[in-house]
Amino acid sequence: MAIALLTAPAAWAGPVIVDDLGQRVELAAPARRVIPLYSGLGEIVSAMGLGERLVARTNVDNWPTEALTRPSIGTHMRPNMELMLGLKPDLVLQLAGRDAALQSVEAVRNHGIPVAVFVIDDFASLFTAMERIGILLSAEDAARQETARIQARLAAVDKAVEGVQRPSVFFEVRYPNLLAAGKDSMVSEIIRRAGGGNVVAQGKKLVRLSEEVLVGLNPEVYLVQQGPMNPAPPPPSGRSHFRTLAAVRSGRVLMVDEALYSRPGPRSVQAVEELATFLHPDRFPKPSSNKDSK
Repeated sequence: MAIALLTAPAAWAGPVIVDDLGQRVELAAPARRVIPLYSGLGEIVSAMGLGERLVARTNVDNWPTEALTRPSIGTHMRPNMELMLGLKPDLVLQLAGRDAALQSVEAVRNHGIPVAVFVIDDFASLFTAMERIGILLSAEDAARQETARIQARLAAVDKAVEGVQRPSVFFEVRYPNLLAAGKDSMVSEIIRRAGGGNVVAQGKKLVRLSEEVLVGLNPEVYLVQQGPMNPAPPPPSGRSHFRTLAAVRSGRVLMVDEALYSRPGPRSVQAVEELATFLHPDRFPKPSSNKDSK
C-alpha cells in the first residue's frame, strides 16, 4: 500500500502526514490529547510508551490495564460525540472499514478536530501506521524502536517455521451464523506468518458461509475466537456438522483471544507466536524444567 509521509513545510510548525484515505492531517503541535476510536490504535500509542496521552477509550479496550481507567466514549463505529468533545482531544485516530466508522470521522472533522484514518490488514500496513502515528506524536524514535521489536519477533518465527508443511486453517469469527476470516484480513496474515494457510480463499476480511461449505473445506486446524464478536462459542466437538471436520477429529482446535487476533496492532505478533507454537510444536521445544543430573 503506497503512503505519503510529509515533513512540515516552513509555513507549518506542527507535524503533517497523509492518512490511508489520502487526507492530509496537520497538527499545530505534537498531539497530547489523543482519542483512539479503535482499540489497536490506542495499543500502538501505549506500546510506544505514551499511554498518558490517551484521554479516552472505546467500550472494548482492555490493554494495557491502565486503559480501563479512562472514560469510555462508546463504540468504534458509534462514539458519543458529546463525551468526545468534552475531553478536548487534539487528535482522533480511527481504523477504516465499515461506513458507520467513517461517518463518525466526518462528524469529528466537522467539529474542527484532526482525524487520522488507517487501513491495517497486514504487518507492513501496521508498521506504516505506527510510523505516521509516531510523527503525529513527535515520537518517531519510539515508533521505530517498537517496530524493530515486532520485526525481530516475526523474524524469529519465520526462521522457526521455514520449510514446514503448512496445514489448512479455519478461523471462526462468529458462531452461530458462521462468519470466517477471509484472505484480506490481519488474521489471514497471522495464520500465514505462523506457518499455516487460510482455508478461506475469498478476498474479503469477513466471509459468511454455511456449515455445508465449511464441511467441504474440511480444515486441518480450527480456531475459535472468544470476545465481543463471539462471546460464548460452544466447542466445535459439540456441534453436529462439525464433528466430521479433520480438525475436530484430530483435536486440532484452539480457542483464541479475539483481542490478539482480530484487533490489528502491536500485539498481533503475540498471536503469531502463539499460533506457530500450536501448529508446529516441534519447532518450538519447551525448555526443560528438570535439573541436570550429576
